[in-house]
Amino acid sequence: MLHRAADGKRATTRAESMGSEAGRHPLPPDHAAPRRERDALGGGPSIAESPDAVGAHLSEVLGRPIRVVVRPPARRAHHGPVLEAYDPDGRAGIVKIGETEPAREAVRHESVVLRMLADRPLKVVMPPAVLHHGVWRDAEVLLLSTPPVRSRPFVRSRPSADLLEAAVAEIAALDADGGHAWHGDFTPWNVTVSADGRLLVRNWARFGTGVPYGFDALHYFFHRCLRRMRPSQAAAACLARADRLLGMSTADARRTAAHYLITIADRHLRDGHEPFGPPSEWLNPAVDHLECLL
Repeated sequence: MLHRAADGKRATTRAESMGSEAGRHPLPPDHAAPRRERDALGGGPSIAESPDAVGAHLSEVLGRPIRVVVRPPARRAHHGPVLEAYDPDGRAGIVKIGETEPAREAVRHESVVLRMLADRPLKVVMPPAVLHHGVWRDAEVLLLSTPPVRSRPFVRSRPSADLLEAAVAEIAALDADGGHAWHGDFTPWNVTVSADGRLLVRNWARFGTGVPYGFDALHYFFHRCLRRMRPSQAAAACLARADRLLGMSTADARRTAAHYLITIADRHLRDGHEPFGPPSEWLNPAVDHLECLL
């Protein structure tokens, strides 16, 4: 397992590298997924397509009127749709629904992770709070809080490079076994500056432990690159910038970046879709020459 430099020294451009690569292009199609098959018995719509029914269920559970609205993108590859819940006072939270087994597992995992985080003295990262988690019509239903953000409604406040770096370090320290943890989907669209200046980090379904330090920093940079580059170019950029992103020696940083890119390719294989195309087209050209380091 790779670690940070023993003296804790970071390259002077490390924080700058994480936040400097802006782009204007559409997001990669990581959220694309087939629609759920109709109920075998009734042939009716899935729960996600019945927001009124979801609202009635949550109203009964929470003891107050809840209205649920579906917001695009409605479906993502590794877990189910996301909906917005409103009560008489305004926005009540975000609803995640798992109807397929992979989606149910993702929702359960996120619930466990968020309850664990609620017991940790986090100073930089602000995760959502679990307001309700239960099973309804064989689906996992998770209601999460929506903490206030610094910016005006619907205007994203871009976090500073220093804040991103501090959040990556705090998340990495969550591995109780002495290794490093990672959020697993630390991307520009999953982070927002909160009203108190901390970093609101959403979508913890990919959280994992036992990885080299810096996976989240690499993931953030890689997905910013994907907004303006082809996947093969983004992978090459990730390797080229790894030493400045991670503050490690060039060899250690490239080894970590190659490990990260292979991990993402393995994730896509497990998910059963290839949003970047076959690994032979975007991954192999970037990492094959590093085989001696892996």
